[in-house]
Amino acid sequence: MRCRLFLISFLVAGTALADPPAHLAEPHLDIVPRTDAERERIAGATALPEDFSAPEAFEQNPAGAATVRARSTPDAFSQASGNMPFERELDFKVGNGLFKKLWASAPASTKASDGLGPVYNARSCQRCHLKDGRGRIAEEGESGLFLRLSVPRDEAGAAEIDRYLAALGDEIPGANPHPVYGSQLQDLAVPGVPAEAKLEVRYETFEEELSGGETVTMHRPVYEITDPGYGPLGDVQTSPRLAPQMIGLGLLEAIPSADILAGADPEDLDGDGISGRAQIVWSAEFDRPMLGRFGWKAGNPTIREQSASAFAGDIGISNSLHPEGYGECTERQPDCTGAPHGNDDARGTEIDAEGLDLVTFYARNLAVPARRDVDDPTVLRGKEIFHESGCASCHTPKFVTHRLEDQPEQSFQLIWPMTDLLLHDMGEGLADHRPELRASGTEWRTAPLWGLGMTETVSGEERYLHDGRARSILEAILWHGGEAEAAKSRVAGMPKPDRDALIRYLESL
Repeated sequence: MRCRLFLISFLVAGTALADPPAHLAEPHLDIVPRTDAERERIAGATALPEDFSAPEAFEQNPAGAATVRARSTPDAFSQASGNMPFERELDFKVGNGLFKKLWASAPASTKASDGLGPVYNARSCQRCHLKDGRGRIAEEGESGLFLRLSVPRDEAGAAEIDRYLAALGDEIPGANPHPVYGSQLQDLAVPGVPAEAKLEVRYETFEEELSGGETVTMHRPVYEITDPGYGPLGDVQTSPRLAPQMIGLGLLEAIPSADILAGADPEDLDGDGISGRAQIVWSAEFDRPMLGRFGWKAGNPTIREQSASAFAGDIGISNSLHPEGYGECTERQPDCTGAPHGNDDARGTEIDAEGLDLVTFYARNLAVPARRDVDDPTVLRGKEIFHESGCASCHTPKFVTHRLEDQPEQSFQLIWPMTDLLLHDMGEGLADHRPELRASGTEWRTAPLWGLGMTETVSGEERYLHDGRARSILEAILWHGGEAEAAKSRVAGMPKPDRDALIRYLESL
């Protein structure tokens, strides 16, 4: 299968495709085309391993030259790309300052910091992505868990991206923002403005049986929306989302679209049960369809657009791509739309274009730590089991990034993100039943696994999957269903020493 996919990748990435799909375009990158010799080298470097008795070449550096030394402190995810030029370090540090910045409600004495809300989920990026890692689920106040909202799409909701996808022959399950509450529930608000509602979560427990008599206590979340500030929500589609870790984003952005699309098999033509497909989104910045890469359902095409969406939706901060001073409020929230905001003639939006660029640069260059114990016999055995069990069918180990003119940190790196960046049906257990463009209510983008074993070091706890329900790596595996059901069943049924070796390998990432 992988040989076939690489052949497709070779044809797409080269000159053999006369009329490539519009969403293959990558206007955000200044790309130097690959030579035939480079493509041949890449084929060898990204081939799947056949020998598991020793580490592969460069495996200890999952981000290539951008990899940094693994730290045993909560700052392990907060380092700059290891190959960053000295002259860009100040930009990284200023971007870090903006990422941590606490915004205040308008009007404030410090104009550069006002514009919070009026409704919001957190006062800074760092409040959700703690130490640049995963969010935490707080009982009240600011939390890394928030709730996406929508209602079923009608004809009035058709947009340019719908017409493009329809031209590709897609049925579009997508959704419209809620007519009152928008596309995200904001549970906090500035003085004088009602918060939209509160999100409450409780957990039901059940036991999952494994081979050898082992059992695992699983947590199934049950969500409830209380205290709606603008009337009942009615028939609403919801999707809880936990803020993901931030490392390696620039390298994911630099993977050639053609190489990602080469792994897609939406009709499962090879019969292996894996039918990943690409998310396609409409770029607000470039006014064209692009490949979705970022977010739990790959809803954004670039780091800049992901950052701009988070500023607007999570903090209520206007920017060049979302210029409304009242954030995500709708016309049916007059207290919110009528509240003071921070847009002004001097700087324009509440965070100006330069500030958004600096945050984007910071997010693009948060470094991936080096692997640990790559030559440990148990880790090597766990790696072999990872491949034998079929995990690598979605968690694609390796890519080589584009050669780039102006991004030396991301240019032509052999990386090990352990994701194909495609959408996969994960079954009813993880379903949110809320479509997002091409993604159905059971589909999720494959999450990158690099840095997985450092989650507790950075965040102080283990929380995995889109809503943080899994409190261990094993729990996360056992929630897999749909296309991953067979792989999950293999893990549940294998001898305990093999299962332990698999977890040990994942902890080394």
